[in-house]
Order: sequence, then C-alpha cells, then structure tokens
Amino acid sequence: METIGTWWMWTGFAVFVVMAIAIDLLVMEKQGAHKVTMKEAAGWSVLWFSLAFVFVALLWWYLNGSQGREIANEVSMQFITGYLVEKSLSIDNIFVFLMIFSYFAVPPEYQKRALITGIIGAIILRAILILAGAWLLAQFHWVLYVFGAFLVLTGIKMWFAAGKEPDIAQNPVLKFLRKHMTITDQFHGEKLMVRVHGVNRYTPLFVVLIMIGVTDIIFAVDSIPAIFAITDDPFIVLTANIFAILGLRALYFLLADLADRFHLLAYGLALVLIFIGTKMLLLDVYKIPIGIALAVTAGLIASSMIASFYVSRKLAKRQDD
Repeated sequence: METIGTWWMWTGFAVFVVMAIAIDLLVMEKQGAHKVTMKEAAGWSVLWFSLAFVFVALLWWYLNGSQGREIANEVSMQFITGYLVEKSLSIDNIFVFLMIFSYFAVPPEYQKRALITGIIGAIILRAILILAGAWLLAQFHWVLYVFGAFLVLTGIKMWFAAGKEPDIAQNPVLKFLRKHMTITDQFHGEKLMVRVHGVNRYTPLFVVLIMIGVTDIIFAVDSIPAIFAITDDPFIVLTANIFAILGLRALYFLLADLADRFHLLAYGLALVLIFIGTKMLLLDVYKIPIGIALAVTAGLIASSMIASFYVSRKLAKRQDD
C-alpha cells in the first residue's frame, strides 16, 4: 500500500485520537449527565473543524518541504475533499440517530454518552475497514469498479428513499433484541443494565447503543468506498474519516433542532454518491481532477442545503398566510 504517511505520522495521529477521546470523556464525566446547549455544540463543532484544517495545513507544510508543492497541493486537496464528503455523509447519519433517539424517547441528558460510545466504536470499525479496503485495492484493481457501482446504486437508492422516514419498529435488529433480551420500560440513568427481582434486565439505553452501532456499520459501508474514489492513500482516507467522526457528536446537537430545515439534503448527498461512484468507474478512462471533484461535491451539498432553507421558508410563509 503506497502512502505518504510515515511511521511517526501514523503514531502521532493515533496518539492524537486517543488523547482527543480521553479529553472528551473526561469533560463528559466532569459535566455529568446534562442537556448540551446550542452554544456548547457550536463551540465544539468549530474546534473539531479547526483542528481538521490545522492538520491539513501542517500536512501541506511537511509535504511542501519534503516532496514538493505539487504533491503537497494534491494531497491537501484530497484530504479536504474526503473530509467534506465524510462530513456531509455524517449529516445523514445524524438524522438517523435523531430518529432513534426520538423513537426511544431518550432524554437529552443521556444522548451525549450514547453518541460518544458510538463514536469510539465507529473509529475502531472504520480503521479496520479502511486498512482492509486499502489492501484489497492494492491486490485487486477491479475492486474499484465494485466500489464505484455500489456507490452509484446506493446514491440512486438514497434518492428514491429521500423524504421517507424508516419504520424503526420494523427494524430487524430491534425485533431480534426484543425477542432475545429482557428490556426495561424505563431508563435508569445512564445504566445499560439493572437487576430487578434478581434478574438482569437491559435498559432502553443499551438498545439505543446497539442500534447506533449497527447504523455506524451501515454508514461505514457507504462512506468508505466514497473516499477511496478520491484517494487510495490509506493515511489520507483514515485521517479524513476520523476527523469527520470526531466532530459527529457536536454536530448532532448543533443540527438536531434543524433537521426539518435540511429535508432536501438527502437528494444532494445522493447526487454526491452517484458522482463519486461514476468518478471511480471512469478512473481508467478519464481521471477527474481533484479540484473539479471538490467543486462538484461542495456545490451539490451547498445547493441542496440552500434549497432546503428556501423551500422551508416558503412553506412557513404560506402557512402564516
């Protein structure tokens, strides 16, 4: 596997991720169970976003000095494009989390722990899948076409599913858990299991964690092939993915109250997946420049978000009239 990442870059990034999660957990324990405010969520979102761009700036500086400006510019653009794609797809992930929390009526003060636990699991899972994907691409070039076709089909499926809320009650994972586990009717603080009359019972929060974990797996299968269409360097793929995930919890609380205003975003994300899948399918015929890929991706996402706000405002105005 060819990569610009040296052993000390891999080690340094791993140490950074562990420290970031540790600090997040320490802050969470110190604050205790509480409802995250919009101000707090915005502050953390800005912090994670800033750290991602500090990272790519340092990466550009290092590559500019060691491998030349052309490579530094190319790799930096790959990271930014990959980060943007992963961050955008994580918004769709957030909306699913919101539906899960709403279905189980999870109190706002308990949602934070569920999200951070899910994020830790997602980081471990994606690290494994990314390294496995990089190995597959290095060994079997034709896997690119499988990834590309999968992304196009996923994008088409997402387009036709947009606007339709899934019936969580019919989710096979939830049905399995209810059939094979004894689940309490009420939450017991942040506990995942309690003992009632000498019998261990799982709390709804435990079920929520399982549902979030399964959702992470599904979205990882969608998003990882998408970033491999941008670059096959496992270091860039991994770092862009992890930075997008680290800011997921803060982004959730920032967007939770605005979910209805982004109702057209799913269409934009569907087009992004179709575009990236097509880019991967055409890789041996015509390599779309990374700058164009970044512009198209940003344009589709921005357009769908602007359209969402415009349509929402127009509908609100009609209702007021």
